[in-house]
Amino acid sequence: MTDYQRIAAAITYAQAHFQAQPDLETLARQAHWSPFHFQRKFQEWAGVSPKKFLQFLSLEHAKQLLRQAHTVEAATHAAGLSGSGRLHDLFVQLEAMTPGDYRQGGAALRLHFSFADSPFGPYLVAATPTGICHLHFFDDDPAEALAALRREWPHATLTEHADAHHAQVARFFARDFGPAERLHLHLRGTPFQLKVWESLLRIPEGQRRSYGQLATAAGHPAASRAVGTAIGANPVGYLIPCHRVIRQGGALGQYRWGAGRKAALLGWEAARG
Repeated sequence: MTDYQRIAAAITYAQAHFQAQPDLETLARQAHWSPFHFQRKFQEWAGVSPKKFLQFLSLEHAKQLLRQAHTVEAATHAAGLSGSGRLHDLFVQLEAMTPGDYRQGGAALRLHFSFADSPFGPYLVAATPTGICHLHFFDDDPAEALAALRREWPHATLTEHADAHHAQVARFFARDFGPAERLHLHLRGTPFQLKVWESLLRIPEGQRRSYGQLATAAGHPAASRAVGTAIGANPVGYLIPCHRVIRQGGALGQYRWGAGRKAALLGWEAARG
């Protein structure tokens, strides 16, 4: 079990038992660590103590703020989640594939893929010569992650090789980007999906948006359900920050790579803000 998996287990438990106010010893048991070791490892992982981190993950706390402020935006600001868009707005640039590439499912394209570790568990990343086209988190089964890539790119030629784009992703997770460095995405999607994914890239790190707010930002205010479907089809985990979209009432909602991972991503960003 990786450090992320141990910490995610503790976070998931805290969310399910928040009203009981689990103490450090209880959370440490979920991670199968001693309280001292859990406190130290959590501090290394999140940059803050478990107690401070849980403030950002408490659904009940978010609901209380929403009742007071009436809007998701005001609530997230009051909760200290209104960061300044430090990473994605600066470093991620989205480029769409041609309609022909889209229709052909990647025929004649050569994709490099590799496996690596992140603070949120292992992932598979794939890139065309132009940029990153796929990032898929997984827990225990690399074969399942590779199968997901093959389903998404049924006609492309896949080669296992960590190229320069993959190295950029590793630096992205380590927050080790140079001031002039940009991370390029090369995406295959419908015009509507691409518009939604572009809107996701404009959500600043540390902030959250409701599905309705994102639909408005994407120019389709009456299409919240369709926007949710496009979010669920996001092929690039974390770099396209679909984890920052929550339900209007404040609940975190679903996530392609697991609700526990979504909570961990949001808390990690907020705690490091």
